[in-house]
Amino acid sequence: MFKSIFSRNSVKLFALCFFCFVAVSVSAQDKTKTIGNKPRSGSSNNTFDAVKGAQVGIEMNAGKKQVQLLTLNFHTQNRSSDSIPFKVNVYQMAGKFPNEANLVKDEIKGYIKKYDNVENHQLTTVDLSPYNVKVAGDIVVSIEFLTTKTNSNVGFACGLFNGGTFHKDGETQPWKKIPIVGVDFNVLVKKLK
Repeated sequence: MFKSIFSRNSVKLFALCFFCFVAVSVSAQDKTKTIGNKPRSGSSNNTFDAVKGAQVGIEMNAGKKQVQLLTLNFHTQNRSSDSIPFKVNVYQMAGKFPNEANLVKDEIKGYIKKYDNVENHQLTTVDLSPYNVKVAGDIVVSIEFLTTKTNSNVGFACGLFNGGTFHKDGETQPWKKIPIVGVDFNVLVKKLK
């Protein structure tokens, strides 16, 4: 009788452990984290003109295991009277600069709202989740302006000593880096198995 009680309890204990393991594994799939720079909406700005094909971005460490990009966030101050359309690009780092191969296969579009007297800095958010962009390692997330807006002078909230900012001044221009001041792009990512 002792053996049968022990074996029933052992089976129950084993089943309970198994279900706990499955529950932890499932919840681990849904874990998210934020990569990139600290979000801030202060007065420090790094300004760029909206020129078609020009890009602004930063390097982010996505980690050793693959993650899916969910949401891009950044604060801007658009000094133009028009909204400024852009698309999101993601590149793998290749040495000191981004690789030219865009990891985003679809056009992920967004726009920076037109000038608003009330809001000094405006939050721009782009939903990346429908595009299933999966990355690992060191990447550069950038926005590419889709039109040229004269006298646009878009100010990006930024921080000091946080990795710097990569930029291209036009479609055919090479990547350059501002080493000390990094725009405050950050991305919510979901950890994958």
